[in-house]
Amino acid sequence: MKVHFIAIGGSAMHNLAIALKRKGYQVSGSDDEIFEPSKSRLEREGILPGKIGWDPNLINGELDAIILGMHARQDNPELLRAQELGLHIYSYPEFIYNQTKDKKRLVIGGSHGKTTITSMILHVMDQLAIKTDYLVGALLEGFDCMVQLSDAPYIVIEGDEYLSSPIDRRPKFHWYAPHIGCISGIAWDHINVFPTFENYVEQFKIYTDKFEQNGVLVFYEGDENIISIVNQLRSDIQVRPYHTPDFEVRDGITYVTVQAGYNDEGQMTYREVALEIFGAHNLQNLMAAKLMLNEIGVRDDQFFDAIASFKGAAKRLEKIAENEFAVAYKDFAHSPSKLKATVSAVKRQYPKRKLIACMELHTFSSLKKEFLPHYFECMEEADEAIVYFSPDVVAHKRLEPITAEQVKEAFGTPNVTVYTNSDEITALLRKKEWKDANLLLMSSGNFHGVDLDAFAKELIH
Repeated sequence: MKVHFIAIGGSAMHNLAIALKRKGYQVSGSDDEIFEPSKSRLEREGILPGKIGWDPNLINGELDAIILGMHARQDNPELLRAQELGLHIYSYPEFIYNQTKDKKRLVIGGSHGKTTITSMILHVMDQLAIKTDYLVGALLEGFDCMVQLSDAPYIVIEGDEYLSSPIDRRPKFHWYAPHIGCISGIAWDHINVFPTFENYVEQFKIYTDKFEQNGVLVFYEGDENIISIVNQLRSDIQVRPYHTPDFEVRDGITYVTVQAGYNDEGQMTYREVALEIFGAHNLQNLMAAKLMLNEIGVRDDQFFDAIASFKGAAKRLEKIAENEFAVAYKDFAHSPSKLKATVSAVKRQYPKRKLIACMELHTFSSLKKEFLPHYFECMEEADEAIVYFSPDVVAHKRLEPITAEQVKEAFGTPNVTVYTNSDEITALLRKKEWKDANLLLMSSGNFHGVDLDAFAKELIH
């Protein structure tokens, strides 16, 4: 099968291209910009485009499929040529669905926790040697590609709610039709696409409407927006609610208490499981993963034995530097709910240490003046909270300018200081004493070109 990718350099797109190449497909692609690590990974697989830019001559009647990435525009010359020839043009999620119609689909949806839950499920399945395909949003330890398509009976899919393609304006997760699906939480995101919160919530309702017959919905029962959707479910869909499990933090390690079975007297016994991860939100993610795996026959004891070694997904409370007195984490947190949960998790894991939390307003939503009030008190648990944004990025996204004063007022707590120059932040952090103090770096970007791993190691020897 011959497949051509328009905008092959994207994070998801290049991983799918690699997966198809490994499956034996003839893969070609193009893009007007390809950055690392996509560039090197495509080159290693022998599918890096020979030149940068769009070329309609690459599109011909011998192609079996075109896969169109969000980075391309509706007037893309290759897209126009494919339409002219009447070729089958897939969005990324449409192609995934068509490749997995004969598999049991486990789909993880929600405004936060998707990558972590997906990663937990894959970690446990790997530990238990359960063969599965997957589509995940972050590179995982032990996996060299974020997509796999094979003859496995299952596929685990991170169900992103962003748009499918420039010509398919449906959210990606509307395509996947879960047999076992999850909603981890609903907090307004992608406001450039979903202009009201009600419109955003409606996308999750549509997601559940598309479950397979007799599907199973796993959901966080502490979210009233999810409950409103659960109350409207089709009668054939089964529900599996979860909450935060009992846990205790001792000497910087989180322990959960789980059932161990019955003793000779018929009484239930319990055991503690030490985890590599921490934070109430991550323990909720853990319970979501457990319930989804229960549905394919994984027992609780198998799950907890396997999950004990899970260290987390890349940039999801990822430890990047540590010594006896301090630790540094980086996290993808950028929305208010993610930000609040991540700050709280680190502070509660190390209550006797000072927490210096730095976050970058980088996404379209986070830099929009009307959205800033949603960040109210999100960083109140940090001892020092540093917020950074670049006026150049605001201008590049063609948004109304915002000021440091507006951002500080929006966050609403006296511990917050706002910067518009990242060099000032790195200089400030270099002067600090990192004894009994932790560093948390949160962004979907990199604070205007800072190598976060190297910088954290410089601070915390």
